Amino acid sequence: MSDALDYLVKVRGDALGHYFKFLKDAGKHLDPKTRDLISIITKVHAQTEGGFKQYLTRALREGCTPMEVIDALLMAFPALGLAKIVWATEILLEMDLPEFSPELINAKPEWRDVMALADIADGEVKRVDCGARSVFVYRAGETFKVYDSHCPHQVTNIPHLACEGKTLTCPKHHWKFDITTGACIEKGKHPLKEFASKVEGGRLLAWW
Repeated sequence: MSDALDYLVKVRGDALGHYFKFLKDAGKHLDPKTRDLISIITKVHAQTEGGFKQYLTRALREGCTPMEVIDALLMAFPALGLAKIVWATEILLEMDLPEFSPELINAKPEWRDVMALADIADGEVKRVDCGARSVFVYRAGETFKVYDSHCPHQVTNIPHLACEGKTLTCPKHHWKFDITTGACIEKGKHPLKEFASKVEGGRLLAWW
């Protein structure tokens, strides 16, 4: 806590308490997407990289589209200024989120080719690059699971070597996932993002 804020808490803690309660109560009337977009803007205004990444990840989980995030930044231009919007965009590019790629940001979901069935054996796990997106594929007989390669915590792109047996471990904060279900089994609580899949003409397709 800064000396100035510490001073205000000491001399007018009663007033600040009411103010923070108002902010908390006011937030309850916002839908989760709107609240998360406002939080993104506040973190960009303060140029808090960790907070920006945290609320960006949360906003995407709550159903915000990448274009809604970009538009929220641009709509806040009068308050943020171009320099802070560029700062946030540079972080977005460094995070390398497939949803923000020019290839996918405006694309409607569709069935996309992942791999040939002959290229993955029963019980095997493979990491596959599909254009702007990378996925982990697990095969159990004629059943397939297709997961986004990004960790749901802070969207770290998990490499192939992070998979041991049926356990996938994010190298950044060591969240562990059961590749057979996508469930987080250690450290965190959010599962891997799973894509619907189907088999057609000897090929595995996934919907995104």
